[in-house]
Amino acid sequence: MTNDALKTEHNTGRIINFGAGPAQYPLEVIEELQAEFSNCYGTRRTIKELSHRSTAFAKIIQEAELNIRDILSIPDSYAVLFLHDGASHQFRVIPEHFLNLKPSQTADYLVTGYWSERAAKAAEKIGKINLVIPKQDKYIDVPAENTWKLTENASYFYYCSNETIHGIEFDHIPTIVPKDTPIICDMSSNFLTRPFDVTKFGAIFASAQKNFGESGLTLVIVRKDLVGKINNESIDDTRSYKVQMDNGSMLNTPPISPIYVANEIFKWTKRQGGLKAMDQLSENKSALVYGVIDQSNGFYANMVNTKYRSRVNIPLRIATNDTPNEKLEELFIDEALKSDMDELKGHRAVGGIRVSLYNGITLQETTKLADFMRTFQKNNG
Repeated sequence: MTNDALKTEHNTGRIINFGAGPAQYPLEVIEELQAEFSNCYGTRRTIKELSHRSTAFAKIIQEAELNIRDILSIPDSYAVLFLHDGASHQFRVIPEHFLNLKPSQTADYLVTGYWSERAAKAAEKIGKINLVIPKQDKYIDVPAENTWKLTENASYFYYCSNETIHGIEFDHIPTIVPKDTPIICDMSSNFLTRPFDVTKFGAIFASAQKNFGESGLTLVIVRKDLVGKINNESIDDTRSYKVQMDNGSMLNTPPISPIYVANEIFKWTKRQGGLKAMDQLSENKSALVYGVIDQSNGFYANMVNTKYRSRVNIPLRIATNDTPNEKLEELFIDEALKSDMDELKGHRAVGGIRVSLYNGITLQETTKLADFMRTFQKNNG
């Protein structure tokens, strides 16, 4: 790829990546990474060559923890862990740690889409779980909380705050969960897009490749007192929260480059105004796309209940006579690419089109997509 192809849409021809992940970085961060690549933190080497035992990397990982603690107001009673692998790895690690936390030895799972369904299936292999709502034929809504069937004295309550494939997002923390039941949340795809109270959770995890960098890194924020209650000697040291906590996330060589990139994005997030600014940006961008959908007289369709529409992953279909038109959807994707907008194809599980609006996507770039959608409807509707 040429240097010209690496530049941004701002007079440069850089492709706009509307994909579900790995996601687009903020331009400012890309330029910083380029500028520092051959001399990372003054070491006269690249981040790819840096020892995890070096003074420079010790500074990087310490900065990363301090920055994310500052952004999220994480209290000292919580550990921040930078761990290998994607979020799916935590689907097994969570029940290994917490399924036996209480005498019920049962965890409650709220399944609202593909990723929470996978998490529940992984937990079932470890022990007993309870699905708090019936299996849904289509993931387009969430049943009212007063219909949920919770386990008495459950070990924990698990949910995914944003389903990337089906486009369901919680703008709130479920309120029906008893205060003494730890809430564990997969925040991989809407992490850093809205404010939330860390202290309402027992544990939070998020993979980096959506809103804070490279794949191969998962951030875990977990209550230290819960970690202290874990009594499962079968957990391997590399998967043990306690062991990783005691070793500063460096029991073995951590994902050095992803942690470095995450820290750069954390710093960028703070410069933009933190979660308040990211929240407003997410609201403004999603409003542009949903505005086109809702004003299209059925040409574009999003089937999710308005209350649970995702601001970061918007699945949609192009319809003719209320029937999905796959040929028009393929044409939409092809024509968008000609206009330097890529990765708009929907997930194979649901088809259609998907627009992902992570923090690296600008309002200007979203406006370009919204304008394209209107023009496409005018030419093909």
